[in-house]
Amino acid sequence: MAPTGKGKRYRGAVRDYPNFNASQDAEALHKAMKGIGSDKEAILELIASRSNIQRQEIYTVYKSLYGKDLIDHLKYELTGKFERLIVGLLRPPAYFDAKEIKDAVDGIGTDEKCIIEILASRNNKQIHELVNAYSDAYGRDLEADIIGDTSGHFKKMLIVLLQGAREEDDVVSEDLVEQDAKDLYEAGEVKWGTDEAKFITILGNRSACHLQRVFEEYAKIAGKDIEDSIKGELSGDFEKLMLAVVRCIKNLHTYFAVRLYKSMKGMGTADNTLIRIMVSRSEIDMLDIREEFRSLYEKSLHSMIKSDTSGEYKRALLKLCGGDDDAAGEFFPEAAQQAYKMWELSAMATIEPKGTVHPASDFDPVKDCEALRKAMKGFGTDEGPIIDIITQRSNAQRQQIYKTFKSHFGRDLMADLKSEISGSLARLILGLMMTPADYDAKQLNKAMAGAGTDEKVLIEILTTRTNKEMHAINAAYKAAYHKSLEDHIKSDTSGHFRKILVSLSQGNREDGDADAERAKEDAREMCDASDADAGSKETRFLSVLCTRSYPHLKRVFQEYIKMTNHDIEQIIKEEMSGDVKDALLALVRSIKNKPGFFADRLYKSMKGAGTDDRGLTRIMISRSEIDLLNIRYEFKEMHGKSLHHYIEAETSGDYRNALLSICGGDD
Repeated sequence: MAPTGKGKRYRGAVRDYPNFNASQDAEALHKAMKGIGSDKEAILELIASRSNIQRQEIYTVYKSLYGKDLIDHLKYELTGKFERLIVGLLRPPAYFDAKEIKDAVDGIGTDEKCIIEILASRNNKQIHELVNAYSDAYGRDLEADIIGDTSGHFKKMLIVLLQGAREEDDVVSEDLVEQDAKDLYEAGEVKWGTDEAKFITILGNRSACHLQRVFEEYAKIAGKDIEDSIKGELSGDFEKLMLAVVRCIKNLHTYFAVRLYKSMKGMGTADNTLIRIMVSRSEIDMLDIREEFRSLYEKSLHSMIKSDTSGEYKRALLKLCGGDDDAAGEFFPEAAQQAYKMWELSAMATIEPKGTVHPASDFDPVKDCEALRKAMKGFGTDEGPIIDIITQRSNAQRQQIYKTFKSHFGRDLMADLKSEISGSLARLILGLMMTPADYDAKQLNKAMAGAGTDEKVLIEILTTRTNKEMHAINAAYKAAYHKSLEDHIKSDTSGHFRKILVSLSQGNREDGDADAERAKEDAREMCDASDADAGSKETRFLSVLCTRSYPHLKRVFQEYIKMTNHDIEQIIKEEMSGDVKDALLALVRSIKNKPGFFADRLYKSMKGAGTDDRGLTRIMISRSEIDLLNIRYEFKEMHGKSLHHYIEAETSGDYRNALLSICGGDD
């Protein structure tokens, strides 16, 4: 069994078999292959249930008992993918890698993907053992074979990796981090042509800890991820190799999870890749790979193997997998544990909401009004002072400015602003001049007025506002439109979506901490809803999600995971549809991490072709004095670039200047 190291948990799926007896196992295998045909079930059950060290003992005892080579005997009795898998399990890890590399370079053509996967993912010790095993098994020098079968910078990087000389010091020098990031940037993005040698030197030799910091620093300097630069600057097999190295450095488990998924998705299965990863990682980090797989693809590795393979081959792979992260029961899967921990952290978090717009010190409403009047008086408009004043005053101060402007000049400031500025800038400045409740009321009204309904706006506002905010919005709506918000929602929506919105619009969510016993009851109610018809299911979810306090719901979601091995988000995605699904997902995500929810909404408003200026404006206005600073931090954490950077790249002119002023800084 792979050693765990001091203080580290064992993360393999295959463990030493208890009460192991090599002689008994050898006899059982001999019996399974004796006579006409072979007992494949007995073979797979035994081989896949023993650790590699135990298999080596069985191999040795088998030869001494029967005078036969166990691998040769298995090759004779078995065929196809099942044979390749079982025989692979009987080889020591280094000899298995050596066989894979030999198969990749022998014959017509080269399997570059196999070579890349192995050399990019193995540590120094594993590389040294591989080189020695290759020489011992085939009487050939691995480096010489690689040189003879590859070329160019691809060959050079492979040779560097084959040395197994990557630095292993955990101490990171920030000065060297900055220098390496700068060197990589200048070798690619800045230079005419690419200095491949610099990429090879840094990515082929620096420690994983060091490179992880280099990648972070590189993103700050280049304004893009190192992977994007590699895709733009390199090509062919060299590009694929460097991307694999970067991905393995970032997260080795994610790298293998993606490789496994790609080996099975679509038409046909890349069985060689599937076998190679399942064999080579079964005693190292299969549990971590399973966890990443579950998180990335919302299905378990076990379920995908089960649906994509068959027969004894499937059963052997499933044993190496070690468990189904989709199955509820005593086995609490890794992915479910991760989801549980996220809700636990959310429940424990006491993050202070922080805005980016604060009351201006030495505030003088008369002086501000005179500056605004001057900026709009005469021919043309000076947008600069308007932006500086409106974006750098709190909402309460803006209301004072509005009243003072009217008393001093006998003019309506909003009307003057409307006549002097236009487009996205006008929507932003005029929105900032409204009270938060009036602004939200207007956005809700616009979402329902006229032909069609903007459900996304309704969902965004109603799922994220507090009871106090909802009460103010209701009053503002009635005053502005002489109709209750509830009546307008009822007339413009239908079904369970209408019920959700009406419930949220009341602002009657319970206050207070979690009730442990009631949380279990609520979780059980939602579990039982999964077996009900669609209408009853949605009603039960609504009754809990729209009425319980946030702290209580976080506890409910933890209990739900315990009972089902599923995060509530996954169930909503699988069992709900349309606007109901979108509303409940928004509600759950805002409960889990409201700044994260808005960070994701901001990112989506700017990514891809064109910018959703209305969505961007709405969030920047409504969160500017509440939690925009928290949203900024979440944005950078989630997307690797600052909110400031995205606004700067995706907007322009005075509108951009105003947004950046509200944003309040570059992270």
